[in-house]
Amino acid sequence: MFWKFDLHTTSHIDTLLEKDDVTLTEVMDEEDVLQECKSQNHKLVDFLVRPQCMEDLVGYITQEPNDDVEEKIKYKYPNISCELLTSDVSQINDMLGEDENLLMKLYSFLQNEPPLNPLLASFFSKVLSILIGRKPEQIVEFLRKREDFVDLMIKHIGTSAIMDLLLRMLTCIEPQQLRQDVLNWLNEEKVIQRLVDMVQPSQDEDRHSNASQSLCEIIRLSRDQMFQVQGCSEPDPLLATLEKQETVEQLLSNIFIKEKNDSAVVSVIQILLTLFETRRPICPPGMNHPSFSVNQSILDAVRPRLKDFHQLLLEPPKKTVLNTTWGVLDPPVGNTRLNVVRLVTSLLQTNTHIINQELIALNTLGVILDMYFKYLWNNFLHTQVEICTAMILAMPSTQSESPEINRDQEDQEPIRENILIKHLFQKCQLIQRILDAWGSNEKEQAEGGRRRGYMGHLTRIANSIVHNSDKGPNGAQIQQLISELPEEDRERWEAFTSGQLADINKKNTVDLVSGLCFIFSDDEVDFKDSGFHQDSSIQQAFSDYQMQQMTSNFIEQFGFNDEEFADQDDVGDIPFDRISDINFSLNTNESANMALFEACCKEKIQQFEDAGSDEEDIWDEKDVTFAPEAQRCPRYCNPWNSSKRVFHHARVLILHGFLPIIKQSCCLDTEEWLPNETTPTSPRGNVGDGLNPEEEPASDRITETVTNGSMKETVSLTVDAKTETAVFKR
Repeated sequence: MFWKFDLHTTSHIDTLLEKDDVTLTEVMDEEDVLQECKSQNHKLVDFLVRPQCMEDLVGYITQEPNDDVEEKIKYKYPNISCELLTSDVSQINDMLGEDENLLMKLYSFLQNEPPLNPLLASFFSKVLSILIGRKPEQIVEFLRKREDFVDLMIKHIGTSAIMDLLLRMLTCIEPQQLRQDVLNWLNEEKVIQRLVDMVQPSQDEDRHSNASQSLCEIIRLSRDQMFQVQGCSEPDPLLATLEKQETVEQLLSNIFIKEKNDSAVVSVIQILLTLFETRRPICPPGMNHPSFSVNQSILDAVRPRLKDFHQLLLEPPKKTVLNTTWGVLDPPVGNTRLNVVRLVTSLLQTNTHIINQELIALNTLGVILDMYFKYLWNNFLHTQVEICTAMILAMPSTQSESPEINRDQEDQEPIRENILIKHLFQKCQLIQRILDAWGSNEKEQAEGGRRRGYMGHLTRIANSIVHNSDKGPNGAQIQQLISELPEEDRERWEAFTSGQLADINKKNTVDLVSGLCFIFSDDEVDFKDSGFHQDSSIQQAFSDYQMQQMTSNFIEQFGFNDEEFADQDDVGDIPFDRISDINFSLNTNESANMALFEACCKEKIQQFEDAGSDEEDIWDEKDVTFAPEAQRCPRYCNPWNSSKRVFHHARVLILHGFLPIIKQSCCLDTEEWLPNETTPTSPRGNVGDGLNPEEEPASDRITETVTNGSMKETVSLTVDAKTETAVFKR
C-alpha cells in the first residue's frame, strides 16, 4: 500500500544530485543511498555510472584504506561501494563488465602479495562473482587473456573468499557449453595438480584446508552435474583428472614421503573420503553410472599406502599430553587417528577383496578395537568402530572369497566365508573382548565407579552380533564361529545374551503404555470415595470421565491450551500441527467411530471451522436429544484422533457438563440417558414430583461458566423428564 498510493517522501539524494559539484562521498554518506540504488533511482544510477565514479567505486574495494583513517569508518566506503556495485542494476553491470579498464583495475587486487586483506577480498570476490553470473561471456574472455589468473588464484587459495570465487566459476557459468569450455581451460591450466601440491606439510593450515575443501567441492559438483545432465557427451575433465591413479598417488606422497603433519594428513583423508562417496542407485536395475561405485583407480592408488595409514594409528603426529576431568590422555586420540578410522570405514564399505585382505594382514581392525577399549570417553571413535563392526557383520562376502563346506552335516548348503568376519571373531576375539569389557564395567560400577562411556555402543555391537547370527546374510558363518569358541567363552556368551544383554535391552525399550500412564497421571482424580452407588453403568460412566480427564491432561502435556479450543472467529487459523508429531498405535475402528460421533453431534453442536458464518449460534437455547438404545455408538471413540473436530466437540461436551448427567459420556460412549420409568430422576435430584417440567428447581439445574472469546457467561442445563431432552439456557 505504501508504494501503491505513492506516499513515500522524495529522497534527499535527488536534491543533492542537482548540485553541480556533488561528490561521490557525499552521495555515499546518505543513509538511503543503497535503497535508492536498488530501486533504480534514475538520477542516482546516472551519477554512479559516470566513468570517474565507477573508477572510484572499484578503487575503494581494491585498495587498502589509509592508516590515518578512523577505525570505525575505515571500511565504510569500501563496504558501501561493494553494495552499490553488487546491487544488480543493469546499467552498473554493463558499465563494469564491458569496460576493460575497470576490469583491469578490479583484477589488480589479485596481484597483491599474500596474505590478502580478508574483508577487501570478500568485496572483490562478491563483485566478480555477480559479473560472472550476469556477464559470463565477457568475464570468461577477459580472464582467459590473463595468463597469470590461475597462478594468482592458487597463490591466494589460503584466503577463503578466493576459494569461493574459484568454486563460483564452476557452478554459476551458463550456458552448458560455456561451462564446459571453462572446465577444459582450467584443466589445461592444471588447476587440480596445483591444488594437490598445496596439500603438503610445507604449506600452512589455511592452504591445506582451503585446497582440500576446493577439491572436495569440485568432486561433488562435478558428480552432481554428471548425474543431472546424463545426456552430456563430454565428461568432466577436472573430475577425470582427480580420479586418476597418478593424481591420488601424488596426493598420498605429499603426506607420507615428507614429515608427518596433522593438518596435511587430515586434509588428504577428507579428499579421499569424498572420492569414496557414492550415490544410492535410484535408476533402473542394470543402468551403470559412475556415481554408484568407487573408481578402481582410486583403490589401486590407496592400497599400497594402507600400511602407512596403519602406522599412523600406531604412531600419530606428536600431540601434547591432554589433562581431562577423567584422567590424562597420553597421547590423545587426535584428529589424525580419528580420520584414519573413518577412512578404514569407507574402505570397508567398498567391500573390495584385495583391500579386505590387506587390512587383515596388517591387523588394522585389531588396532582400532584396542583404541576403542582404551579411550573410554571418545564417542566419535566409538561411533566409527560400531559402524565398522556392523558393516562387516552385515556385508555379503566378495566374489573372490571361496565357499567353505560345512562338513558336520553333508546335507547343509555350503557357507560362503566372509574373511573379515572370521578375522573379527578369531584374530580380534571380538566376543571375548565384549564379555571382558562388560564384566570390568559392572565390577567398577559395583565399587562406586562410573559407567564406561563406550557401553552404549558396546551394547549395540553385541545386539548386532545377535541379530546377524539369527537373520543376517552371514548368519550361518557367525553361528559356526560362535560354536567354535572355547567352551567357557561360548557358555559366557550364551549366558550374557540371555541375561545381561536381554535385561539392558528391556531397560532401553520405551513402553508407550508406561509413558502414557506417566503423562496421564490420575492422582488428581480419585473415584474410590465418590459416594455413588457402585452400579456397573455408573462405574462405566466414571471410567469414561477418567478417560476424559486423561485426554485433558494429554492436551496440556503436549502444549494445547484452552485458547486453541475457544469458539473465536479466527479459530480456524489456530496451529494444530503439533499433534501430528505424536504417533499412537491404538486398536480402534477410527472411521466408524468418527462417523458415529459426527452423527451424534452434527445437528446439536456447530463445527468450529464454521465460526463467523451465518449459521446458528451453538450457545443459543436448543434441545439436545440423545440417540436411542439401538443406535448407540461403540464404546471408546478414539480420543487421540488428530482431527480438530474431535477435540473441539469433546471440549464442548466437557464444558457443558454432559458427563455427570448421562450414564456414559456422549463423547466416549453414546449410551442414552434413560430416567427411571416409575420415578423420573436426574443425577442431581427428582424432576417428577408433581412439578412443572418447564420449571427449573435448584436441585435440577446444572450451571457451567464458559468463556467465549473475551466474554464469560453462565449457561444452565435442565433435563426434562417427560420429553427426555436436555435444554441449554443462558
